[in-house]
Amino acid sequence: MVAKIGIGPDSWGVWFPDEPGQVQWQDFLDQVVAAGYEWIEAGPFGYLPTDPTVIRNELNSRGLNIIATTVMAGHLENPDDWPRIEKRTLEAGEFGASMDAKYLVLIDDVYLDLHSGERICSSALENDSWNRLIDSVNRVATITKEKFGIPLTIHPNAETHIETESHLELILEQTDPDLVSLCVDTGHLAYTGGDPVSFIRNHHNRVSYLHLKDIDGQILEDVRTNNLPMVRATEMGVFREPPGGLVDFKELANVLNDIGYGGWATVEQDMYKPALDVPFAIAKRTREYLKEVGMG
Repeated sequence: MVAKIGIGPDSWGVWFPDEPGQVQWQDFLDQVVAAGYEWIEAGPFGYLPTDPTVIRNELNSRGLNIIATTVMAGHLENPDDWPRIEKRTLEAGEFGASMDAKYLVLIDDVYLDLHSGERICSSALENDSWNRLIDSVNRVATITKEKFGIPLTIHPNAETHIETESHLELILEQTDPDLVSLCVDTGHLAYTGGDPVSFIRNHHNRVSYLHLKDIDGQILEDVRTNNLPMVRATEMGVFREPPGGLVDFKELANVLNDIGYGGWATVEQDMYKPALDVPFAIAKRTREYLKEVGMG
């Protein structure tokens, strides 16, 4: 076994804590179990009940455990956003510690609105702004380690200021390896032109966690040709279940075996407002496929 495989609410189209029409958290947990998983991510803070006693009972009754909690609460380079980022870090950290979470995942906020695709801020950062981003990463990492004993892992996300291989390499150069590691999202790295398999091989000493998704190459080409935002690309199905996309999952399994990876990996089939009967079948097929290629 080269990884312990979980799945997140994102695979059911859950992007926000409370969105009309999205799957109820109880149904999500039931379907996770039926699809063959024993681990989950908590998803957007507040989607699952935040009372530790309530959610622990719900998880225990289903034989589930939480891998990670997530903080995506503001632009890391913007000092005005720090109070909100700090507050969410404390909330997610406390919740994660109570659930014995293995990681706290930090994601920068988007520069294109997740609903409309309209621009919020510049897609590029000047040196001073990047340095402030690094400072915020370090501050969050210090909080998670000192207050909660949970490792911080940085997640690249398309349409944020940490989205490409070069961004991640700068993160590695400018942060303390004892405080900061990477959560490599195979889909988002491929979406922004990277090769997640070779990146993981080259930087495996700083990769602590994985998000697994595939990319439809033809749809991605159309998205780039027409300069479409990610929300439109997701509606078009650019994030697809493996295999057959741009990510070579068989080679990824080989790499994970070669480097002796024994951590966790979470399946994320990004969808936007899917029909409620669609996600379960995809989650089940993906779990079976990952077993076939030797992952978990």
